[in-house]
Amino acid sequence: MPKRFSTARGREFGDGLRAAIANTGMTSRAVAELVGWQEAKLSDLVNGKGGATELEVAMLLGACRTPPAERDHLLALFNEANLKGWWQEHGACTPIRPRTLIEHERAANKLISWQVSLVHALVQLPEYARAVIASCANVPDDEVEERVQVRIARQVVLGKGLKCLFYLHEAALLAPIGGDEAMRAQLEHLLKMAARSYVELRIVPFGVGAHAGLAGAFDMLAFDKYEPVVFLDSENSSLIIEAPYAVKSYERVLEALEEIALDAEQSKELIKRLLT
Repeated sequence: MPKRFSTARGREFGDGLRAAIANTGMTSRAVAELVGWQEAKLSDLVNGKGGATELEVAMLLGACRTPPAERDHLLALFNEANLKGWWQEHGACTPIRPRTLIEHERAANKLISWQVSLVHALVQLPEYARAVIASCANVPDDEVEERVQVRIARQVVLGKGLKCLFYLHEAALLAPIGGDEAMRAQLEHLLKMAARSYVELRIVPFGVGAHAGLAGAFDMLAFDKYEPVVFLDSENSSLIIEAPYAVKSYERVLEALEEIALDAEQSKELIKRLLT
């Protein structure tokens, strides 16, 4: 079997190329014949074994009638497919559909998240998500509803092979985001989610004072076939960390949080107290 891409860029390129081929309505063999390739060469390219030049990839995407924006995106990924670590600049704000993150959430088997001030996007209710998104200084008003729908659609990964451990600072439970009623509904939703076998919620209480997570929020994604990666988001850029030594530093943060966080049952009890 050909080896799979081992980097975030490479995996996104391979998935995008598969989609471009699928969109033709033809078999892989027919597409390969269309550009004068052996089917094995196309399979190697899709699966990360290489064997094609940038010009050949451009010809393939042209034969697939890939839209220009997607063609340029895939060519850029192809040229950096073997580079670990990835800083994505988004312009004024993050994209409506954070493609790289969504695709990695779908491929992962475990998510471990640390959130300081917000409930994680995968367990946000629409009202909560709407308040968060609408408050962003750089998100246009006419994009808010679409962004809410995309965020909620991401949650389909829950219960479909992705297990989640959410570390959450107590402060995130107290800010009345969306108003008192919306926040109460959000807390009740957290309790419901925490009762599911594939979701664990651990709260870091105010009382611990200084702790290892003060540097900020992050997500760590683990996979069956790939090394884990860490995602960091800011106002208008994202950082995907893949280098093993760098990922290890975030693993140490999670180990430290595990020591100070309330356990799952204590965390549920804290939320229940806030609801009374």
